[in-house]
Amino acid sequence: MQAYTYLLINFLTIIICFVFSFHQKIRFDRYFGAFIKAAVLVAIPFIAWDVWFTQQGVWWFNDRYLLGLRLFGLPLEEMLFFICIPFSCLFTYYCLTKFYNLAWAATTEKIFALTAIVLCVIMGGLSLGMIYPTVTFFMTAGSLFYFVFIAKVRWLGTATSVYGILLIGFFLVNGVLTGTGLEEAVVNYNPDAFWNIRILTVPFEDAIYGYSMILWNIYFFSLFKPQENEATDEMPKQGISSIFKADKPFSR
Repeated sequence: MQAYTYLLINFLTIIICFVFSFHQKIRFDRYFGAFIKAAVLVAIPFIAWDVWFTQQGVWWFNDRYLLGLRLFGLPLEEMLFFICIPFSCLFTYYCLTKFYNLAWAATTEKIFALTAIVLCVIMGGLSLGMIYPTVTFFMTAGSLFYFVFIAKVRWLGTATSVYGILLIGFFLVNGVLTGTGLEEAVVNYNPDAFWNIRILTVPFEDAIYGYSMILWNIYFFSLFKPQENEATDEMPKQGISSIFKADKPFSR
């Protein structure tokens, strides 16, 4: 049964979100096509990055918790990670923004972006010689610059707030993958390739890596999301608890 561990983590990550996608007050299922296109587009470079790092020995996977099926040196479960995690994150982002107004002021968003870019560039520079943080921080700085100053998106503050909430689940999932509650880690890291600063068992860089991955998924999802369904999304912000309330009975 241990061989199903990573697969089970992926399954548990996605199943509740998938079931609630069909709820009549959510209907995230209308955007499955947009999600698949966004997730695949983002997964391609991230999987290439993953393959490269695996070949370089930055991290590796424990066969004890895997089915044994690999493609380009990556376990099947690791490939599924780039679909399951974005799905649960985009579903959460969609629900929270549907029921709550989490938007930031434009000025606040730009100040945050500029601060984050400068910090990422500094941390990337300080990380030279350690491939994981170097690539992660510079890539995140470049991504933020593109989103705010080239694409001029207006959802960065909202996405950042949602990601802050998602970090709870992130540390649960990545915690198990990095050894919390298991005899051995599913994913192991070369201590010479990262900062060796861990939050519980999760490397600090993983949180930044995940932030970039989710931002790119939101970016493409927003581009592909069918505009014809926007009108039905413009319902009053009633809070997410409203999905558990029954509709008023039909009356003449």
